Amino acid sequence: MPVDPAAVGRECGPQRVSWSARDAILYALGVGAGSDCALEELAFTTETSPLRLQKVLPTFPLVIESGAEAIPIGSFDKGQTVHGDQSLILHEPLSPDGSALATTSVEAIWDKGSGALVRYLTALRAEDGRLLAEHRAGVFIRGAGGFGGESGPRFEWAAPARLPDQIVEQHTQQNQALLYRLSGDRNPLHSDPAFARAAGFPRPILHGLCSFGFVARAVLAMAGHDPGRFKAMQARFRGPVFPGDTLRTEFWVDGGSMKFRSFVNDRLVLDAGEAEIG
Repeated sequence: MPVDPAAVGRECGPQRVSWSARDAILYALGVGAGSDCALEELAFTTETSPLRLQKVLPTFPLVIESGAEAIPIGSFDKGQTVHGDQSLILHEPLSPDGSALATTSVEAIWDKGSGALVRYLTALRAEDGRLLAEHRAGVFIRGAGGFGGESGPRFEWAAPARLPDQIVEQHTQQNQALLYRLSGDRNPLHSDPAFARAAGFPRPILHGLCSFGFVARAVLAMAGHDPGRFKAMQARFRGPVFPGDTLRTEFWVDGGSMKFRSFVNDRLVLDAGEAEIG
C-alpha cells in the first residue's frame, strides 16, 4: 500500500532546533519584506541597532526544521506530493536568535479518492515548555487514494457577500524562489527549469509557503507591523504562483478577524483564507 493509514499518530521529536538573526532576515527577504514598504519593515530585514530592535516575521516558524520527512507514512513517488493547505497559530513572537523543541506528528490521513491527504501537526515549545507556535500542513499525494479510508471532514468557506474592505497588491521578484529556498526548501521544482517542465509547468514556480508569507505580511501591516498582535492564519493553495507575478489579495475585515483570497490576474491561487490579529 503506497500510504499506510496506520501512520496516524506517529511522531518525530521533541528535537532541539535553533535559528539565528541571519536566518530570520533571510526568511523575511525571501517573502518580500522590504520590497514594497522598506522603512516599515526595516526591523525584519536588518540586525539589531542602537535605534531599532530586530523583529521576526510571525510566519518564520513554518521554515524551522520540523522533522516531518523523517516520519514513515508509506512508499510513494515524492514527485506526486503537493502542499494543499497551511495553518499557523502564533502564541508568542520568536526572538531573532533562539532555540526550541519541535514535535511533529501525523494527525490524520484521509482518502480523497484521487489521492491521499496527510495532515501534519507541528508544535514548537520553549525549553521551559511554553507553547510558542503550532502549525498544520495538509500534503496531498496524487494517486495514493482509494485505500478505503475516511474522506475527512468537509470544509466550508465562502467569501462574504459584499465588496472586499481592502485589496492589497504585492509584487514578487523574478528571483523570489531562489531567495526563498535559502530558508530550507530546496525542491528543484522552484529552481530547475527542466524539472519544472517535467512536472507540467512552463518554468519553476514559487513555493506555496512563500506566497503564504507574502499575504501574512499584508495581514501584519494591518496590525501595525507588530508581531505580538498576529494570532493566527490559514489558507488553501489553489494554483501556482510564478516568480515575477503580482499577488492581489482581497480582505474582508471584521474587527480583528478577517477572511481573504488571493489572485494572480483573474486566477485564484489562495482561498479559504482566514486570519486573526489582536
